Amino acid sequence: MDTMRERFGTVTTELLDQDPRLAVVLADIGADAFRSARREHPDRVVNVGIREQLLIGVAGGLALAGLRPIAHTFASFLVERPFEQIKLDLGHQGVGAVLVSAAGSYDWPAGGRTHMAPGDVALLDTLPGWTVHVPGHPDEAEQLLRHAVADGDEKAYVRLSAHQNATAQPVVPGRFLTVRQGTRGVVLAVGPMLDAVLAATEGLDVTVQYAATVRPFDRTGLRAAVGDGPASVVLVEPYLAGTSVAEANQALDDRPHRVLGLGVPKEEHRQYGSIAEHLAAYGLDAAGLRERIASYLW
Repeated sequence: MDTMRERFGTVTTELLDQDPRLAVVLADIGADAFRSARREHPDRVVNVGIREQLLIGVAGGLALAGLRPIAHTFASFLVERPFEQIKLDLGHQGVGAVLVSAAGSYDWPAGGRTHMAPGDVALLDTLPGWTVHVPGHPDEAEQLLRHAVADGDEKAYVRLSAHQNATAQPVVPGRFLTVRQGTRGVVLAVGPMLDAVLAATEGLDVTVQYAATVRPFDRTGLRAAVGDGPASVVLVEPYLAGTSVAEANQALDDRPHRVLGLGVPKEEHRQYGSIAEHLAAYGLDAAGLRERIASYLW
């Protein structure tokens, strides 16, 4: 099976051939995947070098000129480093782009803290109007990427990861999917956390929902899943713990409820390790999740 990032390169190259309005802006990272596309479309595949602020500035300029830009690099360099440009060159100017990241929370531990961005979605939450997709499988990544590119001039963030689920889900952009039903609470798994959540809740009387799009947050879907009575909700996100707790609280603000947000803690784990070791350290593997979910709901 290919990775989400490999699928991104293949699909985007295809879309460049089909859509004369589409442009790709790179900052060295990922440039090899677009060598053939750059030969075919030298005016619409731009590599600005290791200048991430310029990456977003160029994307904003292309959008002002009427193009639909995709900007791509690692999450820490795409969202955190050029955040002021995202705020001003896209948001303040009233133009859209598709930001496609890789190597988010713990994808490349050997890269160290400079290559980790567990706070990316929370940071974008400080700005209005962003759609945020967090696919859990390459097929979902393709579907959500195509949707984001075709979505007019909106501001979209597609968060790709080397951590992925074994099988794709029939996702609908902007809607939560109910994967398993129960009566003792709702566990919402985001993107690549679904496999671990399903393993962790095996045999437990809980509803499991799946989110591949987290902004806008599907408040209607969550309300339907919890039913009419008091609600207990556990959010399992592959980035900063608690990122979507406020959204869940707003969805349920007219009824008694409680929400537990699980994810990557603010405290740093300074060992390199592997993806699996980072998940275990954060309590986001199946064993850690089962203990935390069961103790919260029972």
